[in-house]
Amino acid sequence: MNGQETEIQLIQISKKFGNFTAVQNVNLEIYHGEFFSLLGPSGCGKTTTLRMIAGLEEPTEGQICLAGEDVTYKPAYLRNVNTVFQDYALFPHMTVEENIYFPLKMKKVKYSNARAMIEEALTLVNMTDFGKRYPQQLSGGQRQRIALARSLVNRPRALLLDEPLGALDFKLRIAMQKVLKDIQKNVNITFIYVTHDQTEAITMSDRICVMKDGVIHQIGTPDEIYNSPASTFVASFIGDMNFLEGQVVQKGENSVTIDVDGKPIL
Repeated sequence: MNGQETEIQLIQISKKFGNFTAVQNVNLEIYHGEFFSLLGPSGCGKTTTLRMIAGLEEPTEGQICLAGEDVTYKPAYLRNVNTVFQDYALFPHMTVEENIYFPLKMKKVKYSNARAMIEEALTLVNMTDFGKRYPQQLSGGQRQRIALARSLVNRPRALLLDEPLGALDFKLRIAMQKVLKDIQKNVNITFIYVTHDQTEAITMSDRICVMKDGVIHQIGTPDEIYNSPASTFVASFIGDMNFLEGQVVQKGENSVTIDVDGKPIL
């Protein structure tokens, strides 16, 4: 991804809640149009990191930049980013069209001027026939698509997704992974995706940041994370691995010989 425009940059970001350090010295550079995942077990700091990018939490230390602008202490409504949560947060008393129109209404865009944008958003998520329905008349997957449409209708610089597929059943979750990736490619907007699901991250991401205990353990492509883990934690978290303890006895140009219990392994 070198040479690409930096969309979001986190510089020495830390976040404390009382005496508890949730995020410690995080440095991240996320590029324009990238599908970037924050991956790790519960309590690793991934959601706190996302909330700081969104402006929903202030960092204790460090700096956050969006498209080169320092937004560290800017409130969420002044940042050109939107967030999709696991619970969708759709207004039950509004139709699908009215839900999608809501962020434009907050920016004082007249409905007559917003109609084309609403239709485009519905087309993007393949829900053009559902504009007059209410959220309670939709399935979980359909509600998730509407939440996406609402978050994308005003074309933010970045879309932040906090485990948005967690409430869906397995089959629908797999289908929505493809929908998300296709939409992201279509709109060419930076997606930052929080998950504890290794398969989700590997399937959809351009790059993955693996976290544990508020610290970054590795940043890389899915191939780099899986085939060249930087630590035993990354190796064990990303998939089933066999670990052998031994001593390096010989190094070649493209190989290493390790002594394991008196037996050489190449």
